[in-house]
Amino acid sequence: MTQLRGKVAVVAGATRGAGRGIAAALGEAGATVICTGRSSMSGSAASDYPGRPETIEETAALVDRLGGTGVAMRVDHLDAGQVRRLADVIDAEYGRLDVLVNDIWGAEQLKGGPADWGKPIWEHDLEAGLRIVRLGVETHLITSHCLLPLMVESPGGLLVEVTDGTAAYNADRYRISVFYDLVKTAVNRLAFAQGHELAARGCAAVAITPGWLRSEMMLDAFGVAEDSWRDALDPQRTEPVAPPGFAESESPRYVGRAVAAMAMDPQRARWNQRSVTSAELAREYGFTDLDGRQPDSWA
Repeated sequence: MTQLRGKVAVVAGATRGAGRGIAAALGEAGATVICTGRSSMSGSAASDYPGRPETIEETAALVDRLGGTGVAMRVDHLDAGQVRRLADVIDAEYGRLDVLVNDIWGAEQLKGGPADWGKPIWEHDLEAGLRIVRLGVETHLITSHCLLPLMVESPGGLLVEVTDGTAAYNADRYRISVFYDLVKTAVNRLAFAQGHELAARGCAAVAITPGWLRSEMMLDAFGVAEDSWRDALDPQRTEPVAPPGFAESESPRYVGRAVAAMAMDPQRARWNQRSVTSAELAREYGFTDLDGRQPDSWA
C-alpha cells in the first residue's frame, strides 16, 4: 500500500468524519496529505462545531502513523483569500497536486435532528438555511477554483466531491429539508460539471457518498466508540438504541479506502462524472472496512 508515495493530496475538511477517514486512507497508501479545516490546536474560532475536540493536527498525525506524510493547514474554505494562500503554499513547496477532495461541510448541527426533518422552507430559520448552502456548496466552488489550476498542470489528477446520496438516489427522494436537499444534490452535479471541464486536461471528477457513517458525532450520539459501536444495537442498553440499519454502518476509513482505490487506479478516468457509493467501489476494488466487512447501508 505505497502506490501513492510521492503523490500530493489535499483533503479539504479533514478534521473529522469522512474527511479524516479519507486522509487516513490516503496515508495508508503513502501519499502526502494536506489536511485542511478550521478546527486547529492553534484555535478554532471560525468552526461551526466550537465544542468538538477533533483537530486537523490530529488528522495529520494519523496520516503519519499510517505511513503517509500528514500536513495540517488551518483554512476557512469560505474565505477565498485563505484558499488562494493555500494554493500558493502547495505550489511553492510541492509544485503539484494529484488529488483534491472536497469534503467541506460543517452544517451537521444546522440541519437539525430527526424532529426537524421535513420542516417546510417557510418554517426554517432563513439564515441557518442559507449558511447550510454556503458551507456545503460555496466552499466547494471556492476550493476548486483556487486549487484545480495546480491539478490540471499534468494529466491524471482526481477531484473527489463528497456528498450524501448518489445522483440517482437523490433524484426522486426528498432529503431532510429544501436546504439540505439542494446541497447534497448540487454536489453530485458539481462532480458532473467539473468532470466535463477536467476531461480535456486528462483529469477526472467523481462524486462519492458514504453509507451510514460512524463519524465521531454519530458515535457520540449513541454513546459508543468505534471499537464498541455494535453496543448501540443492544435493545437492553440505557443509552440511545440505534435502529437496525445501523448494523450496516461504516467507519470513515471505508469511504477513505474508496477514494484511495480510485486514486491508485491507472484507469481512474472511467469514473469521471460518475456518482458512486463507498460500497460500490468496495465491490469493484475488493477493499474492506476496518473490521473486514463490506457494508452497504444503501442496499
